[in-house]
Amino acid sequence: MKKDNIYATQLPKVGDFKFDRKVANVFPDMIQRSIPGYNTLISNIGVIANLYAKEDSNIYDLGCSTGAVTQSIYHRTRKPGCVIHAVDNSIAMLDKAKSYLSNEAHPTSLEFHHNDICELPLENASVVVMNFTLQFIALEKRSYIINKIYDSLLPGGILILSEKAQLDSKEHDLIDKLHLEFKRDQGYSELEISQKRTSLENVMILDHVSTHTERLKNAGFETVHPWFNCFNFFSFLAIK
Repeated sequence: MKKDNIYATQLPKVGDFKFDRKVANVFPDMIQRSIPGYNTLISNIGVIANLYAKEDSNIYDLGCSTGAVTQSIYHRTRKPGCVIHAVDNSIAMLDKAKSYLSNEAHPTSLEFHHNDICELPLENASVVVMNFTLQFIALEKRSYIINKIYDSLLPGGILILSEKAQLDSKEHDLIDKLHLEFKRDQGYSELEISQKRTSLENVMILDHVSTHTERLKNAGFETVHPWFNCFNFFSFLAIK
């Protein structure tokens, strides 16, 4: 796993964060050193997906990046006729996902899609996952996407939605300090932390936990449960 040192030296100008080939090359290291509990989260998404996957249905990983969620689901799902669809609008990220999974033999079908999730048709789905994806999508499109996912799901189907969430001010200050300490413990320097934060300011817009819950319920999900939480990183299980 190649080490993330993208922000290790002083940049003349810190541009907006992009899921380009430079990021794709170090993304597995970057994400594990940035999100506390990431490996536990990924592993259990595979477990949950297998519990809810239905025979002859589609499973979507929307915003699959380098394929960690896709791989977790792929290794655990044994339902006949299931097709896993890994979707991303970054060709660099999708190429990495393909390279990690292309040589594996498995009875479950796997398809890769270079597409915008706002435009990709979704249908006959038993499981949909958005793992830290919605926070990079324009605010005005978020309800549309959640509604689109709900409409694509079979009865009893699920959406697993993982997001870094906005907190109330007092809670935010404490959790932000804890997260900074976590990143320092992972070996990130103050310069790396500062420059990456600047790069994300305009592209990663966080919603409050209550906003996520309200949006999911407004779409029609009967059950919305925050099944994972570490600092201000949450994953919601929404059941149709």
